[in-house]
Amino acid sequence: MVHQQINKKKIINDPVLGFINLQSEIIYDLIEHPIVQRLRNIKQLGLSYLVFPGANHSRFEHALGTIHLMRQAIATLRIKGHEINEEEADAVTIAILLHDIGHAPFSHVLENTLVDISHEEISLLLMNQLNKHFEGKLSMAIEIFTNQYKKHFLHELVSSQLDMDRLDYLNRDSFFTGVAEGTIGVERIIKMLNVWNDKLVVDEKGIYSIEKFLISRRLMYWQVYLHKTVVSAESLLINVLNRAKELALEGVSIYSTPTLKIFLNNKFTFNDFDKNIKIDGKNILNWYSQLDDNDIFISIKEWQNSKDPVLSKLAQSLNNRKLFKIQLLSNPVSKTNEEKILKKITEQITDDSSISRYFMMTGEITNNAYDKHNEKIIVLNKNGKTKDMQQASDINLTALTKTVRKYFLCFPKELDIN
Repeated sequence: MVHQQINKKKIINDPVLGFINLQSEIIYDLIEHPIVQRLRNIKQLGLSYLVFPGANHSRFEHALGTIHLMRQAIATLRIKGHEINEEEADAVTIAILLHDIGHAPFSHVLENTLVDISHEEISLLLMNQLNKHFEGKLSMAIEIFTNQYKKHFLHELVSSQLDMDRLDYLNRDSFFTGVAEGTIGVERIIKMLNVWNDKLVVDEKGIYSIEKFLISRRLMYWQVYLHKTVVSAESLLINVLNRAKELALEGVSIYSTPTLKIFLNNKFTFNDFDKNIKIDGKNILNWYSQLDDNDIFISIKEWQNSKDPVLSKLAQSLNNRKLFKIQLLSNPVSKTNEEKILKKITEQITDDSSISRYFMMTGEITNNAYDKHNEKIIVLNKNGKTKDMQQASDINLTALTKTVRKYFLCFPKELDIN
């Protein structure tokens, strides 16, 4: 039998960045792996498509975008005299490609709902698993991802206030939502990147592009990521899953896909993942790597017909976009006000005080475009001296460094709370 040699240096046409070149065979092989292919079935912006109909792009597209930007950044830094050999270039590209592989369905929405472990921790566990499969070829990428590699600026290209992750998702999310305020000069910012004292910095000429980047980030959070209707939808999804999990743990038989059933019937912690515990012949990490948006969509569609009144009502609300009303507040909802609303929910909707809590959601949202305390953006001038971005800019960035905190209250639209 003759085996045909596969050309692994492919060109991918991306609607945001144009043609993306896969310059390495290991990158091609990783992209083809089921753990990375899973990202095709996880929406980049969770339930934002219920507000912005075009926001159906996936984590997979974003991952491809980040490797393209990473290659551009490497080229820029090499031109400026900073040594990055081919092994390091591949490793940092692998690190950015895999930075999102641990995301739960709907990205950040279900971060701590199905499992009590962050997506960064799961990403690292999956990277270690892939490293075994690829016979240690990902070891340097993992060192860069965990900031253990000797050249720390490579980690900052993967995770910092100016990493390739942020540069891609702002432009990409702006493109697919149609929110023009999020558009940033990505190519200009990358051309202005430099290294000083093993830190990723920005040449002085790039100050205005960074100012625009920070302002765009702030606006995208309020207009897209923390849009009040998106917050309402995501809170509803969390309540649907919480109710389903509560019923499953009580032994109530409810429909779910086989993969989702594993996570509804059990409470998993980091130790459970780390100890390689097996259920039905597969370890928890393998079950997790098969869980995506489809498991949730299919189950919610069926839960509309559940005998449980809470699960059916919440599933119908989400599936038919009958979202809860949301109020943004400057202060947390008081205990007294919560009890008053729960009483009205019991009187007007549930007739059962024990389930009324599922029809009221409260919480907080925060926005901080520039963290001046951690991972500052450093500006490098022609004389080799550096300044923090806040000092280098001739506009007042105080509003961007301040953490703005808002509180929310969600309840069914038919509820009269007056």
